[in-house]
Amino acid sequence: MTTLRIGLAQTPQSDNLKQNESVIREYLDRAVDAGVQILCFPEVQTAGYRVDITAADAPVQVDELQAIHASVAEYCGNHSMACILGTEIPLESDPCGGKPYNSALVISEVGQVLGVHHKSRLTPLDAVAYSSAPKDNPHVFELFGVIVGVTICFAGFRFAETTEQCVRQGAKIVFHPQNNTTRPNDWKIPVHHSMQVTRAAENTIWFASCNCCLLPHQNCATRIIAPDGQVHAECPMKEPSLLVSDVDVDQATGAMCNFDVDGCAQMLFADTVKPEEYASIKADDRTSAGGGIR
Repeated sequence: MTTLRIGLAQTPQSDNLKQNESVIREYLDRAVDAGVQILCFPEVQTAGYRVDITAADAPVQVDELQAIHASVAEYCGNHSMACILGTEIPLESDPCGGKPYNSALVISEVGQVLGVHHKSRLTPLDAVAYSSAPKDNPHVFELFGVIVGVTICFAGFRFAETTEQCVRQGAKIVFHPQNNTTRPNDWKIPVHHSMQVTRAAENTIWFASCNCCLLPHQNCATRIIAPDGQVHAECPMKEPSLLVSDVDVDQATGAMCNFDVDGCAQMLFADTVKPEEYASIKADDRTSAGGGIR
């Protein structure tokens, strides 16, 4: 059994980088004390989500962001902890005035910045404030010897292929930084929760979804969903929290994504169905085309 201790930081967020940096440092400290190996922060935790928290056209604080990124990377290296940090990355052609990317910085347990994943699908409000992701947009990274994927908020909720793309590249855990807090859309709560479950269950992987905490609205919980689609752990909504949980990486078989007959049968039926009950269809070529299991 390969076990990872992961942490999801359900944090408050503001338009003040110094305040956000202080919150980030607090949760880094708490995660280290809890023995977390991989810590994930919400969407754009460094700068505050544009449009609703930070002004859509606010100048990008390039130097300050770089300093925070470097500080978090150094901290991770000093404490042997990996981090997925929701942030914004300046546009190359116009760093201060252009629309930044809505991004997740992936830092390894030795403090190396492995890369940056940019939000691959933008809502209409996102598009007012952020640039579309470039084509060379990495989705998977190796942390503690395990392939993990990243998909951000709307892209992970509404576009199943973003999680599937991670799984096709070997991801056992998909981290999902999000920001669903700022408007009174409580009807979204059961919809978002069902989508979290679906992303895990339809791929047979761990799905770790990290929201921030702002009053009075929070339209999705921070939750870890197991590969069978059951809720493994979750935070109470509207409360700053650090969700810490051990996950068995070996349970993430990708069976449903890859349509592995034995793996699907085990996930669907456990020990209530014996392999000989469906042995006849394994020799049927139609099984590989999706005709074997319903």
